Amino acid sequence: MNFARIGVVGAGTMGQGIAEMLAAKGLEVMLIERTPERLEQAWEQIEISLDKQLEKWAITPVEKKLILSRIAKETYIHRLAECDMVIETVSEDLEIKKEVFRKLDEVCPPSTILASNTSTLSLTELAAETQYPERVIGLHFLYPVSKIHLVEIIRALQTGEDVFQTTRRFVEETIQKRGIQVYESPGFVTTRLICVLINEAMHALSERVASADDIDNAMRIGYDFHYGPLEMADRFGLDSILAAMERMFREFGDVKYRPAVLLKQMVRAGHLGTKTGQGFFRYDKDGDRI
Repeated sequence: MNFARIGVVGAGTMGQGIAEMLAAKGLEVMLIERTPERLEQAWEQIEISLDKQLEKWAITPVEKKLILSRIAKETYIHRLAECDMVIETVSEDLEIKKEVFRKLDEVCPPSTILASNTSTLSLTELAAETQYPERVIGLHFLYPVSKIHLVEIIRALQTGEDVFQTTRRFVEETIQKRGIQVYESPGFVTTRLICVLINEAMHALSERVASADDIDNAMRIGYDFHYGPLEMADRFGLDSILAAMERMFREFGDVKYRPAVLLKQMVRAGHLGTKTGQGFFRYDKDGDRI
């Protein structure tokens, strides 16, 4: 199957990153959001991301224009009928995602692959909302999408073998990332492991074992992490980390998945990380550390 046009539903941080990455790979992208205002906010963030690459000479002005020209902004979900694959990236809420998949099942022809970027929710439940559950699969991209060359390809109970193989070729040949096969389990591989590390870093901080800077430096310098666990949490969104931990705690019942009290306090205070400008560290409107 040749992929020419990909739909991205949801223009939040991950939707923006996925849309930009796909366009940079030469694919036509249809970015869907509920309101024109949200689409414009997403467009501004994509431009900021491309401008940062321009400053580092990673791309040219012509390449920036080409990438932006491949992204179409839409609020009308029925336009997704023109896509070969649709990637859902809305908020990590099972009922919202179910509603999205019901609509996608109505508007997209049976040949369109329906993928979800969920990090913790059940693909099997999402697939059960559709008439063609065999075409539903998980594509879990990691943040930042353009820099992380790994994608978890998650098989729901109903996912067809041909859909899995086609999706794997899309990941490895079309967008040239490393794909790993994951069978459905809460948190899959990456979220399950990284959230426990982040949670433990918060325990260490609340116990005053070390400062936030020193905890992050220990992992960034000592173990070659791109970001330390606390800055990583800020960039993922502390509310997203809390939701993931709570879901894994419910599913597994193991105390190692119980969210740190500090994490709950930060979320209650509205200190969610880069999206609010304040988390364990402070950030400007472009998401850079202050």
